[in-house]
Amino acid sequence: MTAARLTIKELTEAVGGNCTPRMVRHYHQLGILPPPERSRSNYRLYTQENVQQLRRIVALKQQGFQLSHIRELLKSDAAIEVKNLTHQLQQQYHSVMQQMARLRQTATALEGLIGRDRSCQNLQAEAIAQLRLLEVESQDGLVQLEQLWENWDAATHAHPEEFQESLQQLLPDLSNRSEIEIDLLSKLVLACGDVSLVNFIRVGKGAIAAARHALTQGCEIVGDVAPVVAACDRTRLSHLGCPVTTLIADPHVSSVVEAEQAFWHQSQWQEQLQQLPPGCIFVVGYAPSVLIAACDAIAKGHFQPALIIGMPIGFSHAPAAKRRLMRSGIPYITVEGTMGGGLLAAVALNALVESTIEKPDCHCYLGK
Repeated sequence: MTAARLTIKELTEAVGGNCTPRMVRHYHQLGILPPPERSRSNYRLYTQENVQQLRRIVALKQQGFQLSHIRELLKSDAAIEVKNLTHQLQQQYHSVMQQMARLRQTATALEGLIGRDRSCQNLQAEAIAQLRLLEVESQDGLVQLEQLWENWDAATHAHPEEFQESLQQLLPDLSNRSEIEIDLLSKLVLACGDVSLVNFIRVGKGAIAAARHALTQGCEIVGDVAPVVAACDRTRLSHLGCPVTTLIADPHVSSVVEAEQAFWHQSQWQEQLQQLPPGCIFVVGYAPSVLIAACDAIAKGHFQPALIIGMPIGFSHAPAAKRRLMRSGIPYITVEGTMGGGLLAAVALNALVESTIEKPDCHCYLGK
């Protein structure tokens, strides 16, 4: 019996992901999708294999791959040269990084205008008025623009910066987040100066509740390396009765590279991870292998922390470790992708500690 064929509309409905018939026809034109069968009435007909092919295309496109590279990735020819494809992907990466640099410049200019606190808002109106009149027809015009910024920057000498006022202007709509989570996100943004970080921070379901409960019970705080532990708020943690320890307790380990190598090559730290107490808060800010090993131990039932703050740095292992953390079933706070670091990890912990002490009766996070 011949399997049922799908129309182009049924194909896109089966695939989902905002896929449209127009997109499918475009993929045919580019050679990403093979030519479809035709009915006697010349309508396009599709199989379940086509559904899977289109799902792969949609998934890769959502990850940011260009259509030309998707076509190469999906070639069935086993003889495709991986080296050439890698070179193409490197070119795309460098192009994307250049675009990000230009966008960062744009964001910085906008932050300079709209990110000003109340004391600078009169100057903001003046700045916008002067920008409207600015004529940049030569190098002299660019010098004039630089002079404008210098004049506006002079106002910064008159008063300290009001960070919360600036954040109100710059942060995206966070009305669907709890008061405690907004405080956490704000502190992480202030720690790195990058408002776009908000789009990559992931707070697992029940993470804030789990953290507050563990902290009030005097749980142990375990950092992966000494620099992370050094940035923890020892005064407030002591007030809560929470001891602080270091997993890789080697004072000579002070960089991401050293932490990764030490944990990978010295079995004593791997064995110590297996012995961490249940109900602790585990803070990983350096080595991705530490987070991977923690997820392994959780999967085997050897490790049961109350919360993992997983923000290691790395370009391949760290994103993979974070994805695994988010699937582990353990409450977590992380930053997707390559971003992270010991300072951010410690800031996340400190924000939770501070809100637990300062707002012990706040339960706003339970309904979010």
